[in-house]
Amino acid sequence: MYSPCMATLLWILAVVLVIAGIVAILRRQLLWGIVLIIVGLLVGPGGVSIFT
Repeated sequence: MYSPCMATLLWILAVVLVIAGIVAILRRQLLWGIVLIIVGLLVGPGGVSIFT
C-alpha cells in the first residue's frame, strides 16, 4: 500500500504526535493532548490513515 519510506515517515510522525499529546496532557492541556493523540492515531500507517 505504501512504499517502505512513506510508511516509516508516517509511523515516526504518528509516534511524535502521540508523545506530544501525552506531554500536553501531563502539562494540564487535556483537550490539546487528546486532539494530538487522535491525530497521531489517524496518521499512523497501522491505523486509519487520512492519506488514503
